[in-house]
Amino acid sequence: MPQRSAPEPEFAMRFTSTSRGARLARRLVSHRLDDWGHPYTSPVNESLTLITAELTANAVRHAHVPGRDFHVQLTLAEGTLRIEVTDTLTEKRPPASPSATDSLSESGRGLFLVAALADDWGVSPRRAAPGKTVWAQLHVRTKGHPLTHRVAPGPTDVDLLLATASLLRDDLGSRPEDASHGGRRP
Repeated sequence: MPQRSAPEPEFAMRFTSTSRGARLARRLVSHRLDDWGHPYTSPVNESLTLITAELTANAVRHAHVPGRDFHVQLTLAEGTLRIEVTDTLTEKRPPASPSATDSLSESGRGLFLVAALADDWGVSPRRAAPGKTVWAQLHVRTKGHPLTHRVAPGPTDVDLLLATASLLRDDLGSRPEDASHGGRRP
């Protein structure tokens, strides 16, 4: 009898268009990557989790339609991890290339992070319904190491990545509202 190859790993789920939904999507993608052999602290898991955080945050912040959710799909096929975040707002599409932001601005760097971390990314129309899908791809080896050799980021890029990563932490004491209470909630 001919042997069937194992199906390609895939994860897909719909989330509420809230910051809690975006946070849950990011965590579940990280867990799924760990299940697929890309440990939490591996460059692949960390990169794709950060990309997911940016894309889902953008779906919530810039493409929120009351009463409509966003959809996340993660696939691994032929050595490429692909994350897709689909929302229902057709009118607002991210630019083809991220524009420069003011260095003092508190936002506007998400697509720079996506472009820096992903091997490829883009936007496509949503199939069979209004909206769009923003996607990013990362080429990986079976052991969880990137295939591509990226140029080391410059100091400003490293500072930006570290600052963004610190914003994504959910532990107590890392949020500004907790600072006045020494990391404890009243």
